[in-house]
Amino acid sequence: MSMRRLLATRAPATTILIRCLVGAVFLSEGIQKFLFPAELGAGRFLKIGIPAPEVMGPFVGVVEIVCGGLVLLGLFTRPAALMLFFTISVALVSTKLPILLGHGFWTFTLRELKRYGFWSMAHEARTDFCMWLGSLFLMVVGAGAISLDALLTRRNSPKPDDDAAK
Repeated sequence: MSMRRLLATRAPATTILIRCLVGAVFLSEGIQKFLFPAELGAGRFLKIGIPAPEVMGPFVGVVEIVCGGLVLLGLFTRPAALMLFFTISVALVSTKLPILLGHGFWTFTLRELKRYGFWSMAHEARTDFCMWLGSLFLMVVGAGAISLDALLTRRNSPKPDDDAAK
């Protein structure tokens, strides 16, 4: 896939609203993995059952910061959204699937809640589902008209006169 095709978007300018939502939440969560590592970074990953939590906690934090920032800027939006989509998919499987099942799953542990099952999982996963769908949306439509991706695509587009000269 060419760089131009990867960056190209026909999405409306209002796509910036979804970019702001997805980018800001992931950026904020990534920063908090470093500010509060015991509760939201490596310490939480250890409690959940994520392998190598001392590596994966900071790694996921960096991915969320970098890709969240790229989404906010509308720069390399599709690849950044793909990374965030993968990250939130792992979060859903590792933290929300055990709530749905009512017991641990694979290496992932179940945290203590008042209730388990579909409604408890739906409540606990509401932000995760929004981030999952928002990332999927951005992977499909791209960054939208108000983005660095759109600016770079316009700048590198052949001019109408260039085609006539050939």
